[in-house]
Amino acid sequence: MVPSEPPSLTLRLARITMPDWQRQGAAHVWLPYAQMKTSPPPLPVVATDGVRLHLSDGRTLIDGVASWWTACHGYNHPHIQNAVRDQLEKMPHVMLGGLAHEQAYRLASRLSAKLPGDLDHVFFSDSGSVAVEVAMKMAIQSRLNRGQSGHRILAFRGGYHGDTLATMAVCDPEEGMHALFNGVLAQQVMADLPIDDASLLNLRRVIETHAHELAAILVEPLVQGAGGMVFHDAQVLCTLRALADEFGLTLIFDEIFTGFGRTGSMFACEQAGVVPDIITLSKALTGGTSPLAATIARKHIFDAFWSDNPDHALMHGPTFMGNALGCAAANASLDLFEREPRLAQAQAIEVQLHDELRACRTLAGVRDVRIKGAIGVVELHSIKDRAALQTKLLAQGVWIRPFRNIVYVTPALTIAPQDLNTLTRAIYNVLS
Repeated sequence: MVPSEPPSLTLRLARITMPDWQRQGAAHVWLPYAQMKTSPPPLPVVATDGVRLHLSDGRTLIDGVASWWTACHGYNHPHIQNAVRDQLEKMPHVMLGGLAHEQAYRLASRLSAKLPGDLDHVFFSDSGSVAVEVAMKMAIQSRLNRGQSGHRILAFRGGYHGDTLATMAVCDPEEGMHALFNGVLAQQVMADLPIDDASLLNLRRVIETHAHELAAILVEPLVQGAGGMVFHDAQVLCTLRALADEFGLTLIFDEIFTGFGRTGSMFACEQAGVVPDIITLSKALTGGTSPLAATIARKHIFDAFWSDNPDHALMHGPTFMGNALGCAAANASLDLFEREPRLAQAQAIEVQLHDELRACRTLAGVRDVRIKGAIGVVELHSIKDRAALQTKLLAQGVWIRPFRNIVYVTPALTIAPQDLNTLTRAIYNVLS
């Protein structure tokens, strides 16, 4: 018997109840991280409120991942909404090439004041991947402008820095989602994080071998996020700072995930007392309201571009960089960090996650449970069917999106204890 052809995308979607707008657009929207032929259709969200997603069929879900870690104040915070509304009435956007506007300049000043050391020079873009590419470009061109060699980046296994071509090259080449491109991308230098004497010795050997061609060291401080939610000690960052100084390399911290309270401090680098040469920020920068990113450099990096030679300028300029609406949202988000106890809330989430997820350690199939700030991770030995697992979580009334062998929560910092308990209970119930 000849097996029948799988139903077409249009036919499969026709069998599922969904709003007209989703039905009409489903054949045209290319979804992220999804095999379009086999993936189930996404859930239609019609409204958000606090930590809740309201679906078109009347269901309400507690969001456990804050829309990829962005909605740090929850959804629809009135202070951010009002700031964006006011800015929209005045001026939604002007180019930063030759023009200036208040929101971008105020935001750059405020970010510089909040970051440690002399991280004072802010370059805006519109996504985390681009922010990391700009950081890499700054590190390389600063050397070129000074007449120095070195154009490769040292990154770490287990790391993730984005999906654009240059950032794919500094993600984990074996375990990450970009393994298909192995050998196609620009070849960077990979090593293990220096978490013990053996890995530190190996890292030193790698740097000594490649010192003549390296420009920078790139790391996600404290937590390697999308690469597997792997944690490391703050001492690792001190070690990397010392190695970067010893070998004259630029140290880049990718805080797109870890910034703005996610690890319990405003920025992860503060827990190590280390100032990177360049830091990248995005995701929670606008409180989850609109796309915006920033690459922020110390004075000695900026000074390498300060020249009478026009060729020494940083030739980069995303069209919507410093978008006025996004900057208004980011300024309002910073207001909330200053007025409301976000860091204390993150620390309270950490305590509750410790209390409520530790029971998962006793479950069959669980390899590890780890907590850092407002990040709770249950690592399994394997997940055979992520779609089925997510369906069971949905039945518990929560939106939790497992990946690889990881079930995790990164809720809004404003989540109420009872809502957080619903998330942790759902994980335990489903895994047990």
